[in-house]
Amino acid sequence: MLKFSDLSLRRGVQLLLQDVNITIHPKQKVGITGGNGCGKSSLFALINDQLHADSGEFFVPKSWITAHVAQESPSSERSAIDYVIDGDRELRSIEKAIDEANETEHGELLGKLYTHLEEVDGYTANSRASQLLSGLGFLQSQIKNPVKSFSGGWRMRLNLAQALMCRSDLLLLDEPTNHLDLDAVLWLEEWLKKYPGTLLLISHDRDFLDSVMTHIAHIEHQKMTLYTGNYSQFERVRAEQLSQQQVLFERQQQEIKHIQSFINRFKAKATKAKQAQSRVKTLEKMELISQAHVDSPFHFEFHAPEKVPNPLISLDDIKLGYGETTILEHVHINLQPGSRIGLLGHNGAGKSTFIKLLADELNIKSGRVERSSELRIGYFAQHQLEQLHPEDTPIEHFQRLDKRASEQSLRNHLGGFGFSGDKVESKIAPFSGGEKARLVFATLVYQKPNLLLLDEPTNHLDLDMRHAISLALQDFEGAMVIVSHDRHLLRSVTDEFYLVADQKVDVFKGDLDDYRNWVTEQKRIETQAAPETEQVNKPSLKNIQNSSISKKDQKRLDAEKRKRLQPLKNKLSKLEKEMDNFSQEKEKLEELLADSEIYEEANKEQLKELLQKQAKITQSLDETEEQWMVLSEELEEA
Repeated sequence: MLKFSDLSLRRGVQLLLQDVNITIHPKQKVGITGGNGCGKSSLFALINDQLHADSGEFFVPKSWITAHVAQESPSSERSAIDYVIDGDRELRSIEKAIDEANETEHGELLGKLYTHLEEVDGYTANSRASQLLSGLGFLQSQIKNPVKSFSGGWRMRLNLAQALMCRSDLLLLDEPTNHLDLDAVLWLEEWLKKYPGTLLLISHDRDFLDSVMTHIAHIEHQKMTLYTGNYSQFERVRAEQLSQQQVLFERQQQEIKHIQSFINRFKAKATKAKQAQSRVKTLEKMELISQAHVDSPFHFEFHAPEKVPNPLISLDDIKLGYGETTILEHVHINLQPGSRIGLLGHNGAGKSTFIKLLADELNIKSGRVERSSELRIGYFAQHQLEQLHPEDTPIEHFQRLDKRASEQSLRNHLGGFGFSGDKVESKIAPFSGGEKARLVFATLVYQKPNLLLLDEPTNHLDLDMRHAISLALQDFEGAMVIVSHDRHLLRSVTDEFYLVADQKVDVFKGDLDDYRNWVTEQKRIETQAAPETEQVNKPSLKNIQNSSISKKDQKRLDAEKRKRLQPLKNKLSKLEKEMDNFSQEKEKLEELLADSEIYEEANKEQLKELLQKQAKITQSLDETEEQWMVLSEELEEA
């Protein structure tokens, strides 16, 4: 388990976490949420022993293997598949030992090593690595290519695959979907559901958190609170808590008003089918949880476009590509006011190319494009983040954009996107990816477009900003075409989907669940067509003959070891079940104690009984956790 006891953590002079007391049990999948800069990544640095607590204690079993995604972009001559297999450090160690034993012709040692190789599934390493690469969007023809031949985003996918290759007890993932398209996100989601270890994941993808997580650890005001359930369940609980806080606040204000009235009185004397249905549900849900975002720093909306011509853009039999390569052909589409289109399709199928065509950034090979003279495009793409003038400040950026606007009106606009105080006059160069994305989005909103072209607009943005964008886009009066791996955003703001595949752009008759099924079927077809992946390091006949006796001895020793350790493992398993039961009971009691009605005078006895039960359960849980830690140490030593 991971146990944080009275833990406080600083980064420089900034206090990030204070008096954190939570326990994360084996096999739990915990989403770490909170605003940008609240300490999520610093928490991972603490777990990776890159930071140390300022006070309190942090415990993780010494025997646990921790895997995390390297942040540096590798540049290596090693093939992609070999680089991924490097993630299994134990396997690589065994392979090295086998090479050394082969040189010395040490038959007995080779027998033990080959047995160990089989135990760690060494013979399936190539196959497992190939499946990881395929799931993350690499073609079979690419897996032997050198790492340095891939772009930065694809190298980050290789880092992710390497972390997944590690047979870890604890997996730390910090925004793993940022460099992925929707297909890869769907695959990673299914992979993580089956991951047998403990998972800590930082993500701003609501659907991803909903699908994978069993718990949410939310960081706010230097506190970290652990909630049972996925993100939507956490959001409902938090909304209820905030609502109760508001009720208590209003009661307090009434009491203050009553007391003040008393003082004042005596002074003188002495608050469209499947897509359409999906969007309605999303809107209902957003209304339900809106209270959870009352303290969001982001508040903005699109102003009505000055003119909305019909059609905005007309494409007739378009063919386009790069050089001799055709990306899309026979494209026919009329973009009309009110069109709200989500683009689906594999990475590299041409979604971004289609967006660039609409943005008039590509020349067509054939066909006809008609654009209204009154067309005003708002285009968001990741490359625009790097095109901001680094030496400008946000206010200077907008003064360059609109020389006639008053400084106060520009400050008011920037304030809705979280830029206020000193931030308005800070240079853009050191801004984070999220801050730059917010500034580009603020620019886009300011220009009053009648056609929005959005290519992965939510990368690097936190959940509050994503929520604000969803609300603003729902009220947008123009047309919109969007590419995003954020399924919640797609459900919230689109009315129809187009599938980009096989050099075509066609209406997709289904919703995102249907698209998931389509992706699964495509993967099945590709897997059947792909050749079998080679197994690695098969022992030679000579080695098997030399080690046949030692392998028997090794099996006997392994059997004796398992027999000796089994009672400890059984006790550990029993304690884990007890901890789970105590934790569930404690969570149920905390839910009851979160209800404001329990504190009314009529429920005084029930409250007393619940508090006694809570104290007893907490004590039992603490004692069981202590036993688990002691037993874990014994097992490690054994």
